[in-house]
Amino acid sequence: MNTTRRGFLAAAAASPALNAAQNPPGDRIRLAMIGAGGRGRDHFNEVRRANENAQIVAVCDVWKVNREAMAANVEKAFGAAPRQTTRYQEVLAMKDVDAVLIATPDMTHPKILADAVAAGKDVYVEKPFAVDFADAKMAYLAVKKSKQVVQVGTQRRSDPGMMGVAKAIQSGAIGKVTRVSMEYHFQEPRWRRDHHMVKAEDVDWEAFQFGGRIKGPFDARKLREWQLFRETTNGISGLWLCHLIDLAAWYLNDPYPRHVVTLGGVYLWKDGRETSDVYQTMVEYKDCLVTFAMSLTNSAGGRNLWFGAKGTIDAEALKISGDGSRDPDRVMQAAPIEKVAGVESHMANFLRCVRSRQTPRASVEAGFSHAVAGCMAATALETGRRVGFDPVKLELV
Repeated sequence: MNTTRRGFLAAAAASPALNAAQNPPGDRIRLAMIGAGGRGRDHFNEVRRANENAQIVAVCDVWKVNREAMAANVEKAFGAAPRQTTRYQEVLAMKDVDAVLIATPDMTHPKILADAVAAGKDVYVEKPFAVDFADAKMAYLAVKKSKQVVQVGTQRRSDPGMMGVAKAIQSGAIGKVTRVSMEYHFQEPRWRRDHHMVKAEDVDWEAFQFGGRIKGPFDARKLREWQLFRETTNGISGLWLCHLIDLAAWYLNDPYPRHVVTLGGVYLWKDGRETSDVYQTMVEYKDCLVTFAMSLTNSAGGRNLWFGAKGTIDAEALKISGDGSRDPDRVMQAAPIEKVAGVESHMANFLRCVRSRQTPRASVEAGFSHAVAGCMAATALETGRRVGFDPVKLELV
């Protein structure tokens, strides 16, 4: 049963005043889900698998269908019905919530994150960290001023294979890396979903509008297909580039691009979407040029190639070789890259850090880094101009 606004806040105020910053090792970590859609369901499953003595005690979602379905799953899994609400601010007012899991539309991530750390909550926030640069900077500075643990959902940082590639590149196995080529292709109208079953009375449309950022009356398509509209995302720059460009900052140990240029548009799926179905960006780091391409018009698959002076790494196939190198010290024999053993999941890493107060694998610095690249790429696409970044002033140029 949904709690009334007054009753909900009264119940929250009456709860024990214990937050994650005071959470001693061994105590159960009390989590609230903000967003109960596809990624929210993944969070739920990851918490269950993490075996870190954590319990979900509240579920927030603007759509009744998702919220109640998740609440039922939580009750079945943890033996107690979670509190439900459509307003994330009510979750942050709950004194017995130690940490929140944010899996809401892209443009809402920075504001909810900043409000959460201000309320003393630790946070697992989905990628992208932000789709608007001003929001990214605001959230980054808010987290840096806080004492909260923040894990950004770029899960490749917890992938044993990707960790193996990082080890190989950073140890100099292929020498100086000067070029990277990343591509992912699907032949489908990605992010298009059925929305005809969504009833206006089941949606807190005002909450979804997020302080007026989403304009107009109730629109079921915007709720279900928010990945297609500029009000809620910056398109492939946030939806997919963030996954891969995070590897560049990580592997190259270079947090911010120097310059970015981007082209793209809607070339096939002319269904009213405002975000590209074909896209390519060039991201320049110090002495290294990274290209990323994606299309929804051909199912050619993916590639993730790192070109060094001594050889090449295929990060998709986890293979190192001397291909393309004439260096006398080049990689002489092609070989698989070893996965790092004994790696805990991204969620387990977050929960463990909530207890230990250590820095998670995908820190706020990592999140801000991929947001800078993504916002540069989106701005370059929108303006048709090359975009730079000032790392001292933390401003796009």
